[in-house]
Amino acid sequence: MQVDRALGQELGQEPGPELGEELVRRAHPGAEAFVGRGVLRRETREAALDAALAPGATRPVGAGTRARGEEPDPYRLCFERDLDRVKHSHAWRRLAGKCQVFIAPEDDHLRTRLTHAVEVAQVATGIARVTGLCVPLTEAIALAHDCGHGPAGHASEEAFSPYVPGGYDHAVYGADVTLAPLNLCAETLDGVRNHSWRRPAPSTPEGEVVAWSDRIAYVCHDFDDAVRAGILTPADLPEAVAAVVGRKGSHQVGAFVNAVLEAIDRTGRVGMSEPAAGVLATFRAFNFDRIYLRPAARRQAEKVVGLLSGLVDFFVDAPARLPAAATGMRAGLAPGSLEAAAVAVRYVSGMTDRYALGLGVELLGWRPDELPRGV
Repeated sequence: MQVDRALGQELGQEPGPELGEELVRRAHPGAEAFVGRGVLRRETREAALDAALAPGATRPVGAGTRARGEEPDPYRLCFERDLDRVKHSHAWRRLAGKCQVFIAPEDDHLRTRLTHAVEVAQVATGIARVTGLCVPLTEAIALAHDCGHGPAGHASEEAFSPYVPGGYDHAVYGADVTLAPLNLCAETLDGVRNHSWRRPAPSTPEGEVVAWSDRIAYVCHDFDDAVRAGILTPADLPEAVAAVVGRKGSHQVGAFVNAVLEAIDRTGRVGMSEPAAGVLATFRAFNFDRIYLRPAARRQAEKVVGLLSGLVDFFVDAPARLPAAATGMRAGLAPGSLEAAAVAVRYVSGMTDRYALGLGVELLGWRPDELPRGV
């Protein structure tokens, strides 16, 4: 123990109080998992990061800037706390039951919103690490970026928009409503709110990296899922795309990531070099034409709008049927009120695909064969 303490002091760390072996329990008998230094406090880690991060990277400081003030954590960076809160949240876990493209897919290998978020985080943190950006902030934004999505895909935004002043945008709703109870840092919420390219640019380079990573991930894996579902074949990919990034998903993601790294290396700013940037736009346009907006998909989207708007209307007219525990809102909402509509949207938008489909049958009288399905 004295040797351990001396080594810890040599490395510039003050170990905690010395404990006798009788007060320490090990997972495995005879385990000698040697660390060799004391625990790093948050302030020490912040100082080390400040020296190591790129000049434009976002620095974690104290408890972070939050809507409701908090005391700093003794060990975790403020963005690490955000990351932990996202991972433990109901909203994030429910993404496992929300489709990426194919509604309530029977094939377990097709992406969900959760697996999409994980893939976006993998791409984004890979970029952040080698460019000196703040990795925990990048990962927190990436994992949380789609928490505002409703069930059954992007058609949910069309369904909910009539009930939300200014319309329903999953990015804005996710940051301002869905994730609000987590009291996340302003930079994390900004990255979620502005990850969509139709929104203003994020205020941090980490948020901009997530915006690119989201597009890289969904363009590549939505094509991969369409091939798996039998809608397309690898040969359907335009030759102009394949010639630059290949036909294999891992090659495509790698090529686009390398183009982002090349742009940052050349200019010091987040972007994507040509010809990859133009190819990504071509690839995305192809996906819209052949996957998202094909006639069969549009027919299912119309059913989604009818189902979800029907569920919202049901709960607006009968707010007493809204479970208080699920909404976190007070009881006694007036039927037909704006407040009832806000709570109904909050509740229905949080549903998984299968739960919403089940309520369509139970509450609205839809026949199972009429329900939206993945095609």
